[in-house]
Amino acid sequence: MLIYNKPEGLMDNNLSSVPTFSEATLVDLLRKRAQQQPRQVAYTFLVDGETEEVNLTYQELDQKARSLAGVLQSMKATGERALLLYPPGLEFITAFFGCLYAGVTAVPVYPPRRNQHLARLQAIVKDAQASFALTTTSVLTNIEHSLKQEPELAALDCIATENFTNNIAQNWQPLKISSDTLAFLQYTSGSTGTPKGVMVSHGNLLSNSTDLDRGWDHTSESVIVTWLPTFHDMGLIYGVIQPLYKAIPCYMMAPTSFLQRPMRWLEAISRYKATHSGAPNFAYQLCVDKVTREQLATLDLSSWRMALNGAEPVRADVLKRFAEMFKPSGFNLRSFCPGYGLAEATLKVTATRAKDLPTFYTVQSEALRQNRVIEAQEQEPGSVTLVGCGYTEIDTKIAIVHPESLATCPAGEVGEIWVSGSTVASGYWMRTEATEQTFGAYLVDTGVGPFLRTGDLGFLLDGELFVTGRIKDVIIIRGQNHYPQDIELTVQNSHSALRPNCGAAFSVEVEGVEQLIIVQEVERSYLRQLDVDEVVKAIRQAVSEQHQLQVYAVVLLKTASVPKTSSGKIQRQGCRDGFLNGSLDVIGDWTANLRQIDLSQLQQEVEAQCDSVHSEDESQVDGESLKSAFTEEMIVTWLVSHLALSLRVSPDEIDIQEPFAAYGLDSAVAVSMTGELAQWTGCELEPILFWKYPNIEALAQYLAAQCLLLQSITSPVSV
Repeated sequence: MLIYNKPEGLMDNNLSSVPTFSEATLVDLLRKRAQQQPRQVAYTFLVDGETEEVNLTYQELDQKARSLAGVLQSMKATGERALLLYPPGLEFITAFFGCLYAGVTAVPVYPPRRNQHLARLQAIVKDAQASFALTTTSVLTNIEHSLKQEPELAALDCIATENFTNNIAQNWQPLKISSDTLAFLQYTSGSTGTPKGVMVSHGNLLSNSTDLDRGWDHTSESVIVTWLPTFHDMGLIYGVIQPLYKAIPCYMMAPTSFLQRPMRWLEAISRYKATHSGAPNFAYQLCVDKVTREQLATLDLSSWRMALNGAEPVRADVLKRFAEMFKPSGFNLRSFCPGYGLAEATLKVTATRAKDLPTFYTVQSEALRQNRVIEAQEQEPGSVTLVGCGYTEIDTKIAIVHPESLATCPAGEVGEIWVSGSTVASGYWMRTEATEQTFGAYLVDTGVGPFLRTGDLGFLLDGELFVTGRIKDVIIIRGQNHYPQDIELTVQNSHSALRPNCGAAFSVEVEGVEQLIIVQEVERSYLRQLDVDEVVKAIRQAVSEQHQLQVYAVVLLKTASVPKTSSGKIQRQGCRDGFLNGSLDVIGDWTANLRQIDLSQLQQEVEAQCDSVHSEDESQVDGESLKSAFTEEMIVTWLVSHLALSLRVSPDEIDIQEPFAAYGLDSAVAVSMTGELAQWTGCELEPILFWKYPNIEALAQYLAAQCLLLQSITSPVSV
């Protein structure tokens, strides 16, 4: 049975209706805002993640977009693709709309760090056939040398856009574009080998904005706060386009500002009386872990009416813990709006409506593994509590389909989630076969279609979507997609003992968190004298450096034993099953033992260490309290203990001369530790500090010198 998720109470009774708009494109919409509300502040960026603000009015944004568009048109860029390589900030927004005004297809991509591997960027440039790269002078200076080393990148016409003046806006020539016009290419996070750019039109974006608006009750009094990256679909569409769609203010900060100090997100919501804000599941857990009871007293979250939780599996325990912890600050469980979406559907497929309580539904876990939905009692042994992902508000249709027979699943059965409607993109850029396979599915029992095959598993209960897992192999950790084939290539190249094309990367849930597992065959010539520790170390370091991920477990297998299909393809699900049930032919393994140390005791020791430094290391100079400089030894001790706590290993395992990457230090942990280190020392630290100084010894030497400098001045120094 095909289910139409149409909400009750809407005036429109035609279930297949497509939303209509007075403006057909985003260009029409911004031009209207600039004419009718020219001085209204559209976007405010918190430079320091707290109070230092820069902003854009609708008139300023329109002028800047027209100026850039005029330059692009003069360069014959109309109809071409342009990379947007911007750090967090308002420059990205100007460049995005400048592309729309000029008829240039924008390709948002996160700018690589200096000396970072550029394989993903190269693959995107080649696939998109991009001719231009728009960026800032600082980013261009950082990556210019690297760009020149690669033919595809060296051919790009790179433009630093921050210095264009508004007086050239008159050079812009308006274009005839429609709702069907391509707005941008959304490259899903991951694959460097065969990246796929989702073709998102103006109509897709406006339709999705209508869906978001109807479910989440935006009004003229609404305020959005976001730290989500604008190169990602959620950050771009909800953080940039939705505020424009409803003419409501949006306050933005860099993702690193949140990771360094999660309290900044909540403080911004409290300070600006935000009504709408969202993040992946991990962010809410991070707030629970990092915010102190004392800090709770400073927050007022009572204005927060819509707290989106999406981009990765939504966990019932995280929602409940967050709501309970922040209840004294005015947060209500009813504010949570779990949702489900994907780039191929622009952003949203379904979401819980504002003011509705999230739906918690407990089922038998063993039955669920067999794709059957059998209700169970909460806390019943062998049960799992799922979180409903809500409804659609427009013309979106959802079918639950058997992924092999392509027939509609009966009620009570898990199947693949298929989607159709006006938010579904037209396909993948220049990939006819992949587009047909993913966007052109028809139900064999009814002939209805075409549908988008999401590759995700779920079921419908009373019209609400529940997501239970994935068919596709994509790994989702902290809301970011990672393609296993990319990680597998990194692994097999990390050490000569590893067999090419004979490994699998996948994730498993450990204590409520998705963790990365590596299963890899060993070359026959290495079997007799395999140095397991050396190989594991090489794998962890390579994955950390190239993918900014921590590896939870490495399993080394006997030659020719990894599960494969009859045609020789790696069976990742078979490897995952073998890992869980212990049936793999293992010759060596390593697992991060989360119970190896007493984490609570280590946490207490770390806190006591910080407290003692700040209480004992004060001296009186001319009647004023002055903190003496932190010694190199003190900083080493701090780094060792905090690295051990973050990675959940014993401090005795930390070697101060080993590269941070050797411990599998990923980007989120590094940025978070930088924030804690900055708070402890009183210095302002760059988020990339752990990449500039490769090990504890080098970083401690640098920081000790900087702390001596700090002693002689009264304001923090930027390092």
